[in-house]
Amino acid sequence: MQHEQVLRRPLVTEKATQTIEAQNAYSFEVDPKADKPAIKAAVEAIYNVRVLRVTTQNRKGEMRRNRYGHFRQGVMKRAIVTVHPEESIELF
Repeated sequence: MQHEQVLRRPLVTEKATQTIEAQNAYSFEVDPKADKPAIKAAVEAIYNVRVLRVTTQNRKGEMRRNRYGHFRQGVMKRAIVTVHPEESIELF
């Protein structure tokens, strides 16, 4: 799997922004098949930073309802990547 296929998009929310400021940790939506070494290699190659730690979460899709019945929203895998304190990633 190539580096561009591992990282889908950065997650920019209020909580993710607070985590960036407090712990220098960035959140990304990643491919569900990607493992921690692949995520670390992708972030280091794309953003040219040193990664200290990678944690992942498998987010189960919520049940939603519309006029035709119930359906499940998509499953998402999230990675929280902690970067060396001397470095940062420009997301904007």
